Formats: sequence, structure tokens, C-alpha cells
Amino acid sequence: MNNQDEQWSIIRQTFQKIWGYEDFRSPQGEIIQCLLNAQDAIIVIPTGAGKSLCFQLPALLKQGLTLVISPLVALMENQVYELKQKQLPADLLHNEIPKNQRKKTLDSVKKQQLRLLYLSPETLLSPPVWEILISPELKINGLILDEAHCLVEWGETFRPAYRRLGAVRQTLLLNKPPDTKIAIAAFTATADPRSQGIIQRVLQLENPQKFCLSPYRANLNLKVKIAWTPRCRNHQLLNFIQTHQKQSGLIYIRSRRESESLSQWLASLNYKTAAYHAGLSPQERREIEQKWLEENLQFVVCTSAFGLGINKPNVRWVAHFQAPFLLSEYLQEIGRGGRDGKKTDNLTLISEPTGWLDPTDQQRQQYFLKQLDKKYQQAKNYVKKIPQEGNIQAIAQEMPQGEIILSLLHSWGQLQWLDPFNYRLKSSSVSVNLAKIKETSQQTSKQMQQYLITRQCRWQYLLNAFGFQQEARGFKCGHCDNCHRQC
Repeated sequence: MNNQDEQWSIIRQTFQKIWGYEDFRSPQGEIIQCLLNAQDAIIVIPTGAGKSLCFQLPALLKQGLTLVISPLVALMENQVYELKQKQLPADLLHNEIPKNQRKKTLDSVKKQQLRLLYLSPETLLSPPVWEILISPELKINGLILDEAHCLVEWGETFRPAYRRLGAVRQTLLLNKPPDTKIAIAAFTATADPRSQGIIQRVLQLENPQKFCLSPYRANLNLKVKIAWTPRCRNHQLLNFIQTHQKQSGLIYIRSRRESESLSQWLASLNYKTAAYHAGLSPQERREIEQKWLEENLQFVVCTSAFGLGINKPNVRWVAHFQAPFLLSEYLQEIGRGGRDGKKTDNLTLISEPTGWLDPTDQQRQQYFLKQLDKKYQQAKNYVKKIPQEGNIQAIAQEMPQGEIILSLLHSWGQLQWLDPFNYRLKSSSVSVNLAKIKETSQQTSKQMQQYLITRQCRWQYLLNAFGFQQEARGFKCGHCDNCHRQC
């Protein structure tokens, strides 16, 4: 047995000991080898395909710390809890952790007692954490961006810290010994070729290996139905729930207010449910998640953040009371059903396309684009007031939405991050073609609208949209509503 075979034998033994599986699923082994070789990577594989262990195992096999940048507290807590149950050296940092626990975790980082540290982009770039991470003595092996689609969907106008992540590696390396290597890997279940390009550019990945699996999941049945009136929409949802008596599910809705009113109506019909949205306290959100996981709630009426990374295998149905704005959001949300591989039904309710009888879907779409346009216009108006070089904290104090404005300028190719905190404008005369930027945003939104009204196999449409044209050629899933209609 040569050294390479011997090394791989140790990797497999460690995998079997910790996770209990006999062998890796393709392409888990290849991804693990890539990260052990300190190579950059983009990994796009479906929900439930075992993404997490692809970065957890290499981190545990190496000396030093791997930083896992994760978007949500629930997602971090879920993964770290499972690792701690296995007695593995992992921990997390977020705003909701008590001060004494936070200090204890930071001490563990300083003493190099951890192999995995989960934290949000905002926590990573907070001064107390950053000062520890740039210490020359602290060995850092890699940066993992978990749920990397959030960089694309949220990085411009919702979570601008994502747009500064590309400066993290180069700044860390300036403070580490000369021979230090820090690999970056981005993991997600949904990223079309355009999104992959954005992730690669923003993170400044160097010749990344790409591992992309088809998003098709044969156990997910897709259906879109027209609800001619608001009352009709309620009744169609109710009929769908009734066909899945006592089975666990999720209802996705696009606003806090509507999640509250819909859950109250369903609760009045004696369904065990609750509304979940960003307006709830952290404790309230954790309680709802736990009740759902323990089957004390049959379903949750939730906004898009719910269910991201939560491992509940037996979700038998997912309903979209309102369609999301982005196709990537839709694919993420339907993917939270059927993680056990068993049949799962997905229903999306839409208004009649002309909007004559019920204009609410069109109004919601127009509002979304109007809000986006407002932020774009605001950023353009502030361009001339922004210094050629500066610090993000100073800009944030001087200007409302300062961080978002810098994030938008970065996404438009007008700004360079010198490090995660300091920027330079690329030209003294910044010009912004707002019409072209708005057109790109509208095209992304139209992709979802076209999916809702397509007559072709829905999975074929999704395969084409996410860059799997070869697999899509002549594809018919045989179990979506359009395929049934053609039978």
C-alpha cells in the first residue's frame, strides 16, 4: 500500500468511526480530497446529499482551525449540536450567545482547541473576533461558505457583509507565516452558472474545482395551481393540507403580516401550527423550530429563512401560498421536503396571470422591484458623496444605508475592498448604468414567473435554468403536473 492509499484508508476509517456510514457517496470523496489538498472549490449538490460532512471531515483531519461562515443561527446550532454530540472540537459564535459563553469560545479559539468555528459574516468581521483571527500564532486552514447562495440573494441589499468576504483571505495571509495556505470552498444546493460566477468573483477564488450535481430529485412532485380569488387560494391550500392529514409540512409565504394572519386562520380550524418570521425573538424562533422537529406542530407558516439546514427527514409536503421572487429560493424551499427520499408533494398557488380578478401577485412583484429600484437609486445618488478611499464604519456613521451603498457599488464593479474594512473606488468618476442593472434584476425575477406558467416538464425547466442543459434535453420527469397533463 503506497502513502496515498494509506492516507485514504485513514480518511475512510475516520469517516466510518464518526458518521457510521460504510463509504462516501459521489462526489463526497472527491470534495474531501480537494479540501485536504487546500484547493478552492465551488460545490453545488442537492439538499440531503451530505454537504456538511464534506467540509467537516477535512477540518477534523487537519491541525488548525476551519471557519464555517453560515447565514442563520438555527443552521449553526443544528450542525454544532450534532458535532458536539459526537464529542468533536466545534463551536459557534453569534449575537444571541451569553457574554460568558462567548468569552469561553473565544478563549478556545485563542488556545487552538477547536477545529471548526461556525459564525455569521457579521460576527466574522466584528472587531473582537477579527483581532483574534488575525493573530500570527493562530493557524487557519480554510474558509467554508455554507449556503453560499445567500451571498448572491442577500449580499447586495440585505446582508452587505457578504460582499466583503473576498478580502478576508488576503488580509489573514498578510498576518500569518509566509508558507500558510488558506483554501476557500463555497457550498450550496442552488447556484446557476451566473450565481457560480458571482460567488467565484466575490470570494476571489483561485482556479476553483467545481462539483455540480443535478438538482433533480425523483421523489419531489411539483404542481402549480391558479387560485382565481383570495378566498379560492385559502380553500385550495386547505384541501391540500387535508390530503396530507397529520403529515409534517411547511407553508411558505412572503411577508410577516400575512404569515401571522394565515397561521391564525389555520389554528382556528384546529391545526397545530405557528407563524415564523424575522420579527420574532430568537427564543420564539428556536421554540417553534423545536416544536416542529418534535412533531408538536404539524406545519409552520413561514418566510424564506425557515428550514435552512434543519434536518427533518419526514417532511411530506411543501406549499407555497405565494410564489417566491427567485427560482433559487423556490428550489431551496421545495428541497426541504423529502430528505428521507420518500414521495413528497409540492404545491404552488398563483393568481390568474392577467391579474384582473386578483392582482395581489402582480402587486407583490411590482413592490419587490420598486423597493430594489429605490435602493439602486439611493446608491447612485450617494456615489458623488463617497470619498475615493475610506473605512466602512465611517461611511456607515455618515450615511443612512452606508454599508448597503458600498455593497451595491462593489456588485456594480465600481469598488474594491482593500481589506474587509477599507475600500477604494476604482475610478474618480464613478458611472452607474442603472437601466442595465435594473434589467438584469428584472430578468432574474422573470425566470420565476416563466416557471410558474410553463407547459413543459417542470423539472426539465429547472434543469435548464440551473445549467444542466445536457440532462434537460428530452427530459420528462413523469410526475409533475405538466407531465401528468400530457399523459
